[in-house]
Amino acid sequence: MVLAFIEHLNGAPTTLSLEVLTMAGRLSGEMAVPLEAVAIGPKGAAAAGIVTSYGVSRLHVGDDPRLADYAPAGWARAVAELTERVNPEVVIGTASDRGSEVMAHVAARMKLPLAANCTEIAPGDPFTVTRQRWGGSLLEEAHLKGRVKLLTLAPHALAAEASPSRTEVATHPFTPALDDKDFRVRLVPQVEADTGKISLAQARVVIGGGRGVGSAEGFASLEELAGLLGGAVGCSRAVTSLGWRPHSDQVGQTGMRIAPDLYIACGISGAIQHMVGCRAAKHILAINTDAAAPIVEQADYAVIGDVQKVLSSVNAQIRKLREVPVG
Repeated sequence: MVLAFIEHLNGAPTTLSLEVLTMAGRLSGEMAVPLEAVAIGPKGAAAAGIVTSYGVSRLHVGDDPRLADYAPAGWARAVAELTERVNPEVVIGTASDRGSEVMAHVAARMKLPLAANCTEIAPGDPFTVTRQRWGGSLLEEAHLKGRVKLLTLAPHALAAEASPSRTEVATHPFTPALDDKDFRVRLVPQVEADTGKISLAQARVVIGGGRGVGSAEGFASLEELAGLLGGAVGCSRAVTSLGWRPHSDQVGQTGMRIAPDLYIACGISGAIQHMVGCRAAKHILAINTDAAAPIVEQADYAVIGDVQKVLSSVNAQIRKLREVPVG
């Protein structure tokens, strides 16, 4: 059996978890074994309505009320106990901050190796995996052994793809044996800001700005373009370091990893740490004054020129074509 550890928000699996379910479905098919999933927290049962489209036959739900808040040790203990109980051949989770932390705890508890940030997984004896190393700057092929194969899937290593047919999902609540030590570190309830804007994770178009934008006020032209294209605005680490934009807007190794249809990089040099965050974009357009900048070399298209002058002309042309009034 392949067991997929899914992250969810009030029962709705995250985009990265849908990618994990897609990979887990492929593995279960190649191995000719069932696919099951585990969701932690009382609201996890609501995920059954979505995982039914990904070939899952059973959804295990850790329903201890204390698991409603994220507690890495507690969540890991729940996943590890379930793993010992149902004895899957594979447990796979996301390589998000949360998924990586939980799966690392699981590996430590079970005294098993963990293959993290995998982009390709080939079952066999042993498993052969390709995984990202050094922030995604190189790929490593490795063999994974162990009585249970523990893996995390690199963000956007593949697109989430539902199965052609729906399955009947049996929900199986379980209560792990937890104690107070499992909750010494926990995330208190958080409130997501309701900005009314499209999130970076979901946007099909992302306008990224770097130091070359010039100032915090210079992002107004990027915001305008994002509004005209129905996209979101991101930024480089240099911009957050300067205090021009919040960390939640950062794209890169220590920020958000995105996979839009189009990424427009404005005044961004293209350091490897930033490219890790945007390399899953289907197309990259760079706007930069430096024709030799790394981002230009890696982009599908490039415009060499001043960001503000280029965007001023682009925005004006789009407004004209769409008859969008200024202001």
